[in-house]
Amino acid sequence: MKFVAKVVFALMLVGAIAAPAQISSFKHVVVIVQENRTPDNLFQGLCKPPFGPRNNCRTNPAEPSKYDILTANWVDKHSLNGTTQPTRVSLGTNYDLSHTHGAFLSMYDNGRMDGAGDIPCIRKCPPKPQFKFVDNSSGILNPYLVLATQYGWANYMFQTNQGPSFPAHQFLFGGTSAPSAAADAAATFAAENMTGSHIAGCIAPAGTTVSVVDPDNGNEEEPGPYPCFEHQTMADLLARQPSPLSWKYYAPEAGSIWTAPNAIQHICQSSGPGGQCTGASWKQNVDLTPADVLTDIRTCNLPNVSWVIPIGQNSDHAGTPNGIGGPSWVAAIVNAIGTNHRCRDGELYWNNTAIFITWDDWGGWYDHEAPTILPGIQGDYQYGFRVPLIVVSAYTPAGYVNNIRHDFGSILRFIEHNFNLGSLGFADARSPTYLTAFFQLNQLPRIFQKVGAPLDASFFLNDERPPEPPDTD
Repeated sequence: MKFVAKVVFALMLVGAIAAPAQISSFKHVVVIVQENRTPDNLFQGLCKPPFGPRNNCRTNPAEPSKYDILTANWVDKHSLNGTTQPTRVSLGTNYDLSHTHGAFLSMYDNGRMDGAGDIPCIRKCPPKPQFKFVDNSSGILNPYLVLATQYGWANYMFQTNQGPSFPAHQFLFGGTSAPSAAADAAATFAAENMTGSHIAGCIAPAGTTVSVVDPDNGNEEEPGPYPCFEHQTMADLLARQPSPLSWKYYAPEAGSIWTAPNAIQHICQSSGPGGQCTGASWKQNVDLTPADVLTDIRTCNLPNVSWVIPIGQNSDHAGTPNGIGGPSWVAAIVNAIGTNHRCRDGELYWNNTAIFITWDDWGGWYDHEAPTILPGIQGDYQYGFRVPLIVVSAYTPAGYVNNIRHDFGSILRFIEHNFNLGSLGFADARSPTYLTAFFQLNQLPRIFQKVGAPLDASFFLNDERPPEPPDTD
Protein backbone atom coordinates (compact mmCIF):
# COMPACT_ATOMS: atom_id res chain seq x y z
CA MET A 1 0.00 0.00 0.00
CA LYS A 2 2.85 2.37 0.86
CA PHE A 3 4.51 1.46 -2.44
CA VAL A 4 1.31 2.30 -4.36
CA ALA A 5 1.03 5.59 -2.49
CA LYS A 6 4.61 6.44 -3.39
CA VAL A 7 4.00 5.62 -7.04
CA VAL A 8 0.86 7.73 -7.10
CA PHE A 9 2.71 10.61 -5.44
CA ALA A 10 5.58 10.29 -7.92
CA LEU A 11 3.17 10.33 -10.84
CA MET A 12 1.44 13.37 -9.38
CA LEU A 13 4.80 15.10 -9.02
CA VAL A 14 5.77 14.31 -12.60
CA GLY A 15 2.39 15.55 -13.73
CA ALA A 16 2.85 18.77 -11.80
CA ILE A 17 6.27 19.31 -13.30
CA ALA A 18 5.11 18.53 -16.79
CA ALA A 19 1.75 20.29 -16.49
CA PRO A 20 0.93 22.07 -19.73
CA ALA A 21 0.37 25.81 -19.68
CA GLN A 22 -3.20 26.80 -18.90
CA ILE A 23 -2.81 29.58 -21.47
CA SER A 24 0.05 30.23 -23.86
CA SER A 25 -0.31 34.00 -23.65
CA PHE A 26 -2.72 36.65 -22.45
CA LYS A 27 -5.44 38.01 -24.72
CA HIS A 28 -5.52 41.32 -22.86
CA VAL A 29 -2.93 43.55 -21.23
CA VAL A 30 -4.10 46.51 -19.16
CA VAL A 31 -1.59 49.19 -18.11
CA ILE A 32 -3.03 51.37 -15.33
CA VAL A 33 -0.94 54.49 -14.81
CA GLN A 34 -1.15 56.50 -11.60
CA GLU A 35 0.76 59.64 -10.69
CA ASN A 36 3.86 60.81 -8.91
CA ARG A 37 4.82 58.46 -6.08
CA THR A 38 7.74 56.36 -4.85
CA PRO A 39 7.66 53.07 -2.92
CA ASP A 40 9.13 54.79 0.16
CA ASN A 41 6.40 57.45 0.04
CA LEU A 42 3.29 55.39 -0.79
CA PHE A 43 3.88 51.84 0.45
CA GLN A 44 5.00 52.12 4.09
CA GLY A 45 1.87 50.09 4.88
CA LEU A 46 3.70 46.98 3.65
CA CYS A 47 6.00 47.33 6.66
CA LYS A 48 3.55 46.61 9.47
CA PRO A 49 0.51 44.44 10.25
CA PRO A 50 -1.87 43.49 8.79
CA PHE A 51 0.08 43.54 5.52
CA GLY A 52 3.46 42.46 6.83
CA PRO A 53 5.63 42.18 9.94
CA ARG A 54 7.87 45.12 10.69
CA ASN A 55 11.00 43.23 9.65
CA ASN A 56 9.60 43.01 6.11
CA CYS A 57 11.14 46.45 5.44
CA ARG A 58 14.33 48.32 6.29
CA THR A 59 15.32 50.94 8.84
CA ASN A 60 18.65 51.30 7.03
CA PRO A 61 19.59 50.28 3.49
CA ALA A 62 21.99 47.54 4.64
CA GLU A 63 19.33 45.46 6.38
CA PRO A 64 17.80 42.41 4.72
CA SER A 65 14.11 42.74 3.93
CA LYS A 66 11.30 41.37 1.81
CA TYR A 67 10.04 44.76 0.68
CA ASP A 68 12.81 47.23 -0.12
CA ILE A 69 11.10 50.13 1.59
CA LEU A 70 13.03 52.34 3.99
CA THR A 71 11.07 53.27 7.11
CA ALA A 72 13.66 55.48 8.85
CA ASN A 73 16.97 57.31 8.37
CA TRP A 74 16.26 58.88 4.99
CA VAL A 75 19.49 60.38 3.64
CA ASP A 76 19.53 64.17 3.72
CA LYS A 77 22.72 66.13 3.15
CA HIS A 78 21.16 69.17 4.83
CA SER A 79 20.59 67.36 8.14
CA LEU A 80 23.23 67.66 10.87
CA ASN A 81 23.65 63.89 11.17
CA GLY A 82 23.06 63.21 7.46
CA THR A 83 19.63 61.62 7.85
CA THR A 84 16.05 62.74 8.35
CA GLN A 85 13.23 60.77 9.93
CA PRO A 86 10.16 60.67 7.67
CA THR A 87 6.81 61.94 8.89
CA ARG A 88 3.22 61.37 7.82
CA VAL A 89 1.26 63.26 5.20
CA SER A 90 -2.24 62.73 3.80
CA LEU A 91 -2.75 61.25 0.33
CA GLY A 92 -4.45 64.47 -0.77
CA THR A 93 -2.06 67.34 0.00
CA ASN A 94 -2.24 71.11 -0.39
CA TYR A 95 1.33 71.24 -1.66
CA ASP A 96 3.19 69.78 -4.60
CA LEU A 97 6.85 69.09 -5.28
CA SER A 98 8.86 69.78 -8.41
CA HIS A 99 9.55 66.70 -10.51
CA THR A 100 11.38 68.31 -13.39
CA HIS A 101 14.59 67.01 -14.87
CA GLY A 102 16.39 69.59 -12.73
CA ALA A 103 14.69 68.19 -9.63
CA PHE A 104 15.93 64.72 -10.60
CA LEU A 105 19.51 66.00 -10.84
CA SER A 106 19.19 67.67 -7.42
CA MET A 107 17.91 64.57 -5.65
CA TYR A 108 20.18 62.15 -7.51
CA ASP A 109 23.23 64.29 -6.67
CA ASN A 110 25.63 62.22 -8.79
CA GLY A 111 24.38 58.97 -7.29
CA ARG A 112 24.49 59.98 -3.63
CA MET A 113 20.68 60.20 -3.44
CA ASP A 114 20.95 62.81 -0.69
CA GLY A 115 19.53 65.90 -2.38
CA ALA A 116 15.76 65.52 -1.99
CA GLY A 117 15.82 68.55 0.31
CA ASP A 118 16.85 70.71 -2.66
CA ILE A 119 13.70 69.90 -4.63
CA PRO A 120 11.46 72.99 -4.74
CA CYS A 121 8.08 72.81 -3.01
CA ILE A 122 5.00 74.53 -4.37
CA ARG A 123 2.19 76.02 -2.19
CA LYS A 124 1.69 75.76 1.60
CA CYS A 125 4.74 73.66 2.26
CA PRO A 126 5.41 72.01 5.65
CA PRO A 127 8.94 71.52 7.01
CA LYS A 128 10.93 69.00 4.98
CA PRO A 129 8.05 68.42 2.56
CA GLN A 130 9.98 65.90 0.45
CA PHE A 131 10.56 63.53 3.40
CA LYS A 132 7.00 62.32 3.89
CA PHE A 133 5.11 59.05 3.64
CA VAL A 134 1.38 58.69 3.10
CA ASP A 135 -0.64 58.15 6.27
CA ASN A 136 -2.79 55.02 6.07
CA SER A 137 -4.40 55.23 9.50
CA SER A 138 -7.81 55.52 7.79
CA GLY A 139 -7.08 52.54 5.53
CA ILE A 140 -7.26 54.71 2.40
CA LEU A 141 -4.33 52.84 0.81
CA ASN A 142 -5.62 49.37 1.62
CA PRO A 143 -6.66 48.56 -1.97
CA TYR A 144 -3.07 49.15 -3.10
CA LEU A 145 -1.65 47.17 -0.19
CA VAL A 146 -4.02 44.25 -0.78
CA LEU A 147 -3.06 44.12 -4.46
CA ALA A 148 0.67 44.37 -3.65
CA THR A 149 0.55 41.53 -1.13
CA GLN A 150 -2.00 39.27 -2.83
CA TYR A 151 -0.36 39.46 -6.26
CA GLY A 152 3.06 40.60 -7.52
CA TRP A 153 5.21 43.46 -6.25
CA ALA A 154 8.36 44.79 -7.94
CA ASN A 155 10.98 46.08 -5.53
CA TYR A 156 12.95 47.69 -8.36
CA MET A 157 10.77 49.35 -10.97
CA PHE A 158 12.21 52.60 -12.34
CA GLN A 159 10.75 55.24 -14.58
CA THR A 160 12.75 55.17 -17.79
CA ASN A 161 13.10 58.95 -17.96
CA GLN A 162 14.54 61.51 -15.56
CA GLY A 163 11.66 63.94 -15.47
CA PRO A 164 7.91 64.56 -15.30
CA SER A 165 4.74 63.26 -16.90
CA PHE A 166 4.98 64.24 -20.56
CA PRO A 167 8.19 62.31 -21.33
CA ALA A 168 7.13 59.50 -18.99
CA HIS A 169 3.97 58.82 -20.94
CA GLN A 170 5.80 58.98 -24.23
CA PHE A 171 8.04 56.18 -22.93
CA LEU A 172 5.06 54.18 -21.65
CA PHE A 173 3.26 54.38 -24.99
CA GLY A 174 6.02 54.57 -27.57
CA GLY A 175 9.25 53.59 -25.83
CA THR A 176 10.89 57.00 -26.19
CA SER A 177 10.36 60.73 -25.65
CA ALA A 178 12.61 61.51 -28.61
CA PRO A 179 11.05 63.46 -31.47
CA SER A 180 12.05 60.78 -34.00
CA ALA A 181 13.74 57.40 -34.31
CA ALA A 182 16.95 59.14 -35.37
CA ALA A 183 16.78 61.41 -32.33
CA ASP A 184 16.30 58.37 -30.08
CA ALA A 185 19.40 56.73 -31.55
CA ALA A 186 21.29 59.95 -30.84
CA ALA A 187 19.86 60.04 -27.28
CA THR A 188 18.08 63.35 -27.80
CA PHE A 189 15.03 63.19 -25.55
CA ALA A 190 12.22 65.55 -24.64
CA ALA A 191 12.90 66.04 -20.95
CA GLU A 192 10.12 68.23 -19.56
CA ASN A 193 6.49 69.20 -19.83
CA MET A 194 5.51 71.96 -22.22
CA THR A 195 6.92 75.49 -22.18
CA GLY A 196 4.43 78.19 -23.07
CA SER A 197 1.28 76.10 -22.65
CA HIS A 198 -0.26 73.36 -20.54
CA ILE A 199 -1.63 71.78 -23.73
CA ALA A 200 0.60 69.08 -25.09
CA GLY A 201 1.33 67.38 -28.37
CA CYS A 202 0.41 68.19 -31.92
CA ILE A 203 -2.57 70.32 -30.83
CA ALA A 204 -0.55 72.61 -28.54
CA PRO A 205 -0.81 76.32 -29.38
CA ALA A 206 1.76 77.78 -31.75
CA GLY A 207 4.93 78.75 -29.95
CA THR A 208 4.74 75.84 -27.49
CA THR A 209 8.04 73.98 -27.10
CA VAL A 210 9.50 71.17 -25.04
CA SER A 211 13.03 71.17 -23.62
CA VAL A 212 15.43 68.42 -24.64
CA VAL A 213 18.63 66.85 -23.39
CA ASP A 214 21.27 65.20 -25.53
CA PRO A 215 24.86 63.98 -25.15
CA ASP A 216 26.24 67.12 -26.75
CA ASN A 217 24.94 69.46 -24.06
CA GLY A 218 26.33 67.62 -21.03
CA ASN A 219 22.93 66.50 -19.75
CA GLU A 220 21.80 70.11 -19.50
CA GLU A 221 18.44 71.14 -20.89
CA GLU A 222 18.19 73.27 -23.97
CA PRO A 223 15.24 74.69 -25.92
CA GLY A 224 13.58 72.03 -28.01
CA PRO A 225 10.98 71.64 -30.74
CA TYR A 226 7.24 71.97 -30.98
CA PRO A 227 5.95 68.84 -29.15
CA CYS A 228 4.68 66.97 -32.21
CA PHE A 229 6.79 63.88 -32.87
CA GLU A 230 6.91 61.21 -35.54
CA HIS A 231 8.02 57.67 -34.80
CA GLN A 232 6.47 54.24 -34.33
CA THR A 233 4.66 53.36 -31.10
CA MET A 234 3.32 50.21 -29.50
CA ALA A 235 0.00 50.99 -31.18
CA ASP A 236 1.67 50.66 -34.58
CA LEU A 237 3.10 47.25 -33.75
CA LEU A 238 -0.36 46.08 -32.69
CA ALA A 239 -1.99 47.38 -35.86
CA ARG A 240 0.70 45.89 -38.10
CA GLN A 241 -0.16 42.27 -37.33
CA PRO A 242 -1.77 40.04 -40.00
CA SER A 243 -4.86 40.11 -37.80
CA PRO A 244 -4.59 43.59 -36.24
CA LEU A 245 -4.80 43.70 -32.47
CA SER A 246 -6.99 46.28 -30.80
CA TRP A 247 -5.82 49.02 -28.46
CA LYS A 248 -7.29 51.93 -26.57
CA TYR A 249 -5.89 54.83 -24.60
CA TYR A 250 -8.31 56.04 -21.91
CA ALA A 251 -7.48 59.59 -20.76
CA PRO A 252 -9.39 62.63 -19.46
CA GLU A 253 -8.32 65.30 -21.96
CA ALA A 254 -7.21 65.47 -25.58
CA GLY A 255 -4.40 67.94 -24.85
CA SER A 256 -3.19 66.49 -21.57
CA ILE A 257 0.49 65.75 -21.01
CA TRP A 258 -0.78 62.29 -19.98
CA THR A 259 -2.48 61.62 -23.32
CA ALA A 260 0.56 60.25 -25.11
CA PRO A 261 -1.00 59.68 -28.57
CA ASN A 262 -1.58 63.43 -28.96
CA ALA A 263 2.17 63.91 -29.57
CA ILE A 264 2.42 61.34 -32.39
CA GLN A 265 1.61 63.06 -35.67
CA HIS A 266 0.42 60.03 -37.66
CA ILE A 267 -2.02 59.12 -34.88
CA CYS A 268 -3.21 62.63 -34.00
CA GLN A 269 -3.20 64.11 -37.52
CA SER A 270 -3.65 67.55 -36.04
CA SER A 271 -5.78 70.19 -37.73
CA GLY A 272 -2.99 72.60 -36.77
CA PRO A 273 -1.48 74.26 -33.67
CA GLY A 274 -4.22 74.94 -31.17
CA GLY A 275 -6.55 72.66 -33.12
CA GLN A 276 -7.78 69.09 -32.74
CA CYS A 277 -6.60 65.58 -33.45
CA THR A 278 -8.54 64.36 -36.47
CA GLY A 279 -6.89 61.05 -37.38
CA ALA A 280 -8.93 57.88 -37.83
CA SER A 281 -6.70 56.01 -35.36
CA TRP A 282 -7.14 58.77 -32.79
CA LYS A 283 -10.93 58.79 -33.15
CA GLN A 284 -11.15 55.02 -32.92
CA ASN A 285 -8.68 54.36 -30.11
CA VAL A 286 -8.41 57.40 -27.82
CA ASP A 287 -11.28 57.52 -25.33
CA LEU A 288 -11.59 60.79 -23.38
CA THR A 289 -13.80 59.32 -20.65
CA PRO A 290 -11.56 57.14 -18.46
CA ALA A 291 -14.50 55.40 -16.77
CA ASP A 292 -15.40 53.95 -20.16
CA VAL A 293 -12.86 51.23 -19.42
CA LEU A 294 -15.34 49.91 -16.83
CA THR A 295 -18.11 49.91 -19.42
CA ASP A 296 -15.89 48.20 -22.00
CA ILE A 297 -15.07 45.46 -19.51
CA ARG A 298 -18.72 44.97 -18.56
CA THR A 299 -19.85 44.81 -22.19
CA CYS A 300 -16.99 42.48 -23.22
CA ASN A 301 -15.32 45.12 -25.41
CA LEU A 302 -11.95 45.24 -23.65
CA PRO A 303 -9.18 45.82 -26.25
CA ASN A 304 -6.11 43.63 -26.50
CA VAL A 305 -3.98 46.40 -24.98
CA SER A 306 -5.23 49.31 -22.87
CA TRP A 307 -3.55 52.28 -21.25
CA VAL A 308 -5.77 53.67 -18.49
CA ILE A 309 -5.23 57.23 -17.23
CA PRO A 310 -7.40 58.68 -14.42
CA ILE A 311 -8.97 62.06 -13.93
CA GLY A 312 -7.02 64.24 -11.51
CA GLN A 313 -9.21 63.38 -8.53
CA ASN A 314 -8.19 59.71 -8.91
CA SER A 315 -4.56 60.20 -9.86
CA ASP A 316 -2.59 60.27 -6.54
CA HIS A 317 -1.04 63.57 -7.69
CA ALA A 318 0.17 65.75 -4.82
CA GLY A 319 -1.29 69.24 -4.53
CA THR A 320 -4.84 68.00 -5.09
CA PRO A 321 -6.54 67.94 -1.64
CA ASN A 322 -9.54 66.10 -3.08
CA GLY A 323 -7.35 63.69 -5.03
CA ILE A 324 -7.90 60.65 -2.84
CA GLY A 325 -9.85 58.40 -5.19
CA GLY A 326 -6.85 56.61 -6.72
CA PRO A 327 -6.84 53.41 -4.64
CA SER A 328 -10.59 52.91 -5.18
CA TRP A 329 -10.27 53.72 -8.89
CA VAL A 330 -7.60 51.06 -9.39
CA ALA A 331 -9.55 48.54 -7.32
CA ALA A 332 -12.66 49.20 -9.42
CA ILE A 333 -10.82 48.31 -12.63
CA VAL A 334 -9.26 45.16 -11.16
CA ASN A 335 -12.61 44.11 -9.64
CA ALA A 336 -14.38 44.69 -12.95
CA ILE A 337 -11.97 42.34 -14.71
CA GLY A 338 -11.98 39.82 -11.88
CA THR A 339 -15.76 39.58 -11.58
CA ASN A 340 -16.84 40.07 -15.19
CA HIS A 341 -19.33 37.56 -16.54
CA ARG A 342 -18.41 35.08 -19.22
CA CYS A 343 -18.58 36.78 -22.62
CA ARG A 344 -20.60 35.41 -25.54
CA ASP A 345 -17.55 33.69 -26.99
CA GLY A 346 -16.97 31.96 -23.66
CA GLU A 347 -14.10 34.22 -22.64
CA LEU A 348 -13.51 35.07 -18.99
CA TYR A 349 -11.40 38.20 -18.74
CA TRP A 350 -9.93 37.19 -15.39
CA ASN A 351 -8.42 34.05 -16.91
CA ASN A 352 -6.59 35.81 -19.76
CA THR A 353 -5.77 39.37 -18.67
CA ALA A 354 -2.47 40.72 -17.30
CA ILE A 355 -2.75 43.97 -15.33
CA PHE A 356 0.22 46.27 -14.69
CA ILE A 357 -0.29 49.09 -12.17
CA THR A 358 2.49 51.66 -12.11
CA TRP A 359 3.11 55.35 -11.39
CA ASP A 360 4.46 57.62 -14.10
CA ASP A 361 7.16 59.41 -12.07
CA TRP A 362 8.47 59.92 -8.56
CA GLY A 363 6.73 63.27 -7.99
CA GLY A 364 9.61 64.82 -6.06
CA TRP A 365 9.17 62.46 -3.08
CA TYR A 366 12.16 60.86 -1.38
CA ASP A 367 13.24 57.36 -2.33
CA HIS A 368 16.40 55.70 -1.09
CA GLU A 369 17.17 53.41 -4.04
CA ALA A 370 19.49 54.84 -6.70
CA PRO A 371 18.68 54.04 -10.33
CA THR A 372 21.09 52.12 -12.52
CA ILE A 373 21.96 54.63 -15.23
CA LEU A 374 22.24 53.15 -18.70
CA PRO A 375 25.77 53.05 -20.14
CA GLY A 376 26.85 55.28 -23.00
CA ILE A 377 24.96 58.21 -24.41
CA GLN A 378 21.57 56.75 -23.49
CA GLY A 379 22.49 57.15 -19.85
CA ASP A 380 22.32 60.92 -20.10
CA TYR A 381 18.57 60.57 -19.64
CA GLN A 382 17.87 56.94 -18.70
CA TYR A 383 16.98 55.77 -16.00
CA GLY A 384 15.00 57.82 -13.50
CA PHE A 385 13.85 57.16 -9.96
CA ARG A 386 11.99 54.19 -8.54
CA VAL A 387 8.21 54.01 -8.88
CA PRO A 388 5.79 51.35 -7.63
CA LEU A 389 4.75 48.43 -9.83
CA ILE A 390 2.03 45.93 -8.95
CA VAL A 391 1.30 43.02 -11.30
CA VAL A 392 -2.08 41.30 -11.13
CA SER A 393 -3.33 38.19 -12.90
CA ALA A 394 -4.93 34.83 -12.27
CA TYR A 395 -1.45 33.29 -12.66
CA THR A 396 0.49 35.56 -10.29
CA PRO A 397 1.30 33.89 -6.95
CA ALA A 398 0.09 35.67 -3.83
CA GLY A 399 2.86 37.57 -2.07
CA TYR A 400 5.30 37.30 -4.97
CA VAL A 401 8.14 39.84 -4.68
CA ASN A 402 10.42 40.38 -7.65
CA ASN A 403 13.93 41.77 -7.12
CA ILE A 404 15.02 42.29 -10.74
CA ARG A 405 15.42 45.84 -12.03
CA HIS A 406 12.70 46.88 -14.47
CA ASP A 407 11.64 50.05 -16.26
CA PHE A 408 8.82 51.27 -18.50
CA GLY A 409 10.53 49.52 -21.40
CA SER A 410 9.94 46.23 -19.57
CA ILE A 411 6.17 46.72 -19.85
CA LEU A 412 6.45 47.37 -23.57
CA ARG A 413 8.75 44.39 -23.96
CA PHE A 414 6.21 42.19 -22.17
CA ILE A 415 3.47 43.32 -24.56
CA GLU A 416 5.73 42.56 -27.53
CA HIS A 417 6.63 39.16 -26.10
CA ASN A 418 3.05 38.27 -25.20
CA PHE A 419 1.64 39.08 -28.65
CA ASN A 420 4.79 38.21 -30.66
CA LEU A 421 4.99 41.71 -32.10
CA GLY A 422 8.68 42.27 -32.78
CA SER A 423 10.42 45.32 -31.34
CA LEU A 424 10.09 49.08 -31.56
CA GLY A 425 13.83 49.36 -31.02
CA PHE A 426 13.59 52.04 -28.33
CA ALA A 427 13.39 51.59 -24.54
CA ASP A 428 11.83 48.18 -25.13
CA ALA A 429 15.04 47.01 -26.82
CA ARG A 430 17.23 48.62 -24.15
CA SER A 431 15.33 47.01 -21.27
CA PRO A 432 16.82 43.69 -20.14
CA THR A 433 13.57 42.30 -18.70
CA TYR A 434 10.18 41.05 -19.90
CA LEU A 435 8.25 40.85 -16.58
CA THR A 436 7.35 37.24 -17.41
CA ALA A 437 8.55 36.11 -13.96
CA PHE A 438 5.33 37.50 -12.49
CA PHE A 439 3.27 34.79 -14.21
CA GLN A 440 3.08 31.03 -13.77
CA LEU A 441 1.02 30.06 -16.80
CA ASN A 442 1.27 26.35 -16.01
CA GLN A 443 -0.79 26.86 -12.85
CA LEU A 444 -4.57 26.75 -12.65
CA PRO A 445 -6.03 30.27 -12.65
CA ARG A 446 -6.59 31.61 -9.16
CA ILE A 447 -10.12 32.24 -7.93
CA PHE A 448 -10.59 36.00 -7.88
CA GLN A 449 -11.18 37.65 -4.52
CA LYS A 450 -12.79 41.07 -4.73
CA VAL A 451 -10.64 43.95 -3.50
CA GLY A 452 -12.41 46.02 -0.87
CA ALA A 453 -12.49 49.78 -1.45
CA PRO A 454 -14.52 52.77 -0.24
CA LEU A 455 -15.74 53.54 -3.78
CA ASP A 456 -16.86 51.01 -6.37
CA ALA A 457 -17.36 50.97 -10.12
CA SER A 458 -20.84 52.48 -9.89
CA PHE A 459 -19.38 55.60 -8.30
CA PHE A 460 -16.91 56.14 -11.13
CA LEU A 461 -19.47 55.31 -13.82
CA ASN A 462 -21.86 57.90 -12.37
CA ASP A 463 -19.29 60.47 -11.26
CA GLU A 464 -20.55 63.94 -12.20
CA ARG A 465 -17.58 65.89 -10.85
CA PRO A 466 -15.91 68.05 -13.49
CA PRO A 467 -12.71 66.14 -14.24
CA GLU A 468 -9.54 67.85 -13.15
CA PRO A 469 -6.40 67.24 -15.22
CA PRO A 470 -4.12 64.65 -13.65
CA ASP A 471 -1.18 66.99 -13.95
CA THR A 472 -0.30 70.34 -15.50
CA ASP A 473 3.08 71.07 -13.90
